[in-house]
Amino acid sequence: MKPVNGVKVHLEEVKRRINDAATRAGRDPASIEVMAVTKTRSEEEIREAVDAGLVLIGENRVQEAMAKFPKGDRGYRLHLIGHLQRNKARFVPGFFDCVESIDKIETAAALERQCKEMGTEVDVLLEVNTSGEQSKSGFTSANKLKEAIDRIGEMDWIRLKGLMTIAPFSEDTAAVRRSFSSLRSMFEEARRRADAGEFVTLSMGMSSDFEIAVEEGATRVRLGTVLFGERP
Repeated sequence: MKPVNGVKVHLEEVKRRINDAATRAGRDPASIEVMAVTKTRSEEEIREAVDAGLVLIGENRVQEAMAKFPKGDRGYRLHLIGHLQRNKARFVPGFFDCVESIDKIETAAALERQCKEMGTEVDVLLEVNTSGEQSKSGFTSANKLKEAIDRIGEMDWIRLKGLMTIAPFSEDTAAVRRSFSSLRSMFEEARRRADAGEFVTLSMGMSSDFEIAVEEGATRVRLGTVLFGERP
C-alpha cells in the first residue's frame, strides 16, 4: 500500500483555513501563496511537499540549502528566508530564486556585485522589523526602508519584489496583528516609490499566525510546523 502523504493532508487543511481567513477579509484566496519552510526537514519530507503541489520552498541557511537541494531547474522555486551574511552572497546567484531577508543596503550591494559577476539576476524582498525586538533583523524605520527602496531600486541585477516581516512570537494577537498591519501600510506606501508592477509580494505569517496575516493582506505565508508537524 502506498504511504499517505501527510503534507498533502495538512496542506488541504491549511488551504481551508486560508480560504476562511481570506473570505473574512474580502480577499481572493487564490492571491495567497503557500511556502513550505524546510529548515532541518529531510529530503523525504521535501519530496512530499513537492508531490503535494507546493512549488515554493524556503530555507533559512545557505549551507544547509546547498547540501539538500540541486542546482538548476528543480520544478519549484527555492527562496532564502534566513539572514544573509555578506560573505555568503556569492552562493546566491544561480542557486536561490529569491532572498526574502535583505535587511541592509550593504548586503544588497554585495549581492548585486555577485549577480553582475555571474550575469544572473535575483529577486529580493526587504525585511522589516515590525515588532521592535532586538533579536530580529530588518529595517527598523520607515525612513530607512524608503532609503533602501530608492537605492536598491537603482541596482541592475536585483529585482525588488516586496517586503517581509516576522511578527512577535506572542499569544497577544493584537500585537501580532499590529505587526502585520504595520507592514501592509509600509508596503502600500512603498508601492508608490517602487515599480508597482513588480513590487507585489507581502510575505508575512507563519504556522502560528498565518490566518491573521491573511486577514491583514499577506500575499505569501511561510509554513513549516503546520505542514510537516513538529520537528524531532
